[in-house]
Amino acid sequence: MKTRNRNRLCWWLVLPAVAPVIITMVLIVIMALTQSVGLFNFGAPAHFTLQYWQTILNDSQLWRATDYSLRIGVISAVLSVALALPLALWLRKPFPGSLLIGGLLKAPLMVHGLVAALLFINLISWQGFINLGLLKLGIISHPIRMQNDRWGIGVIILQVWKQLPYALLIITASLRAIGDEIFNAAQDLGAGKTARLLQIILPLSIKSVQVSLVLIFIGALGDFSFQVVAGPTSVFSLSQYMLRFPEMSAQGWNLSAVVAVILMLAAFVGAVVLAALAKWLQQAGEQRS
Repeated sequence: MKTRNRNRLCWWLVLPAVAPVIITMVLIVIMALTQSVGLFNFGAPAHFTLQYWQTILNDSQLWRATDYSLRIGVISAVLSVALALPLALWLRKPFPGSLLIGGLLKAPLMVHGLVAALLFINLISWQGFINLGLLKLGIISHPIRMQNDRWGIGVIILQVWKQLPYALLIITASLRAIGDEIFNAAQDLGAGKTARLLQIILPLSIKSVQVSLVLIFIGALGDFSFQVVAGPTSVFSLSQYMLRFPEMSAQGWNLSAVVAVILMLAAFVGAVVLAALAKWLQQAGEQRS
C-alpha cells in the first residue's frame, strides 16, 4: 500500500513537467497530419485530399534531401558517441586537471549553434584563418575551398563539436555508476581491456549509449542553422526543403506539413534502428569475446 501511494505521489509530482511536453507534441503531430491531407488549410476550404502527398513524393528533391539528412544524422551520432565513450572512460575517475578538461569539453553547450557555425566559417572560408595561415607558411599557393563542401563534412564537424558534450554527460554519468570492484574483479580474473570493454562497460552502459545515439541523431537530422551556414549548396536538408514551400503559395503550408510528417517518421525509424544496432553490437561483442 505504501509503495502504491509513493508511486502515485511520484506521478503527480512529475505530471506538471511532463504534461505540457506531451500535450504540445500530440498537438504538433495532429496538426501536421491534418494539414498534410488538407483538413486544416490557411487559404482554402478544408477537404480531405492526398494531392499534397502525391506532389511531394513525386519530387526528386525530397529523396535527395532525405538521403542527405539521414546520412548527416547517422554519421554525426555515431562519431559523437564513438568519441564520447573513450573520453568518458578517461574522465570517469577524477585526476589533476580532469575538471578543467571536462569543462573545456562541455564548453560547446554554452555556445549557440548559429554562433558556432559563423565562427567555423571564419576558420574555413576562402579568406579564413586556415587558408591565410597555410598561405603564409607557403604550404599552399592558393586558397582551398572548404566552405559548403558537397559532402557535408563541415556540417558533420559542427554537429560532432556541438553534440559531443551531450553524449559525454550521459555516458560519463552511466560509467561512474559502475563500481570499481567490478573492474577489479574482471581484471583479477584475467580479462583484458577489450574483454572489459565488451563484457562489462558496453553491457552496463548500453542504455546511455542508445539514448545518446537517439538524441544526437534526431537533433542532427532536423538541424537547420548548421546546414544553412556551412552545408552544401547543391542539396537541401529536410528542414531546408520543408521551409521552401510556405513562401510559394497558401498551399505551401500543406506541402510543408507533408515534409514535416516525413521528417518525424524518419526521426522515429532512424532512432529505432540506431538503438537496435547498438544493442546488436553489444550482443555480438559479448558472443565474440
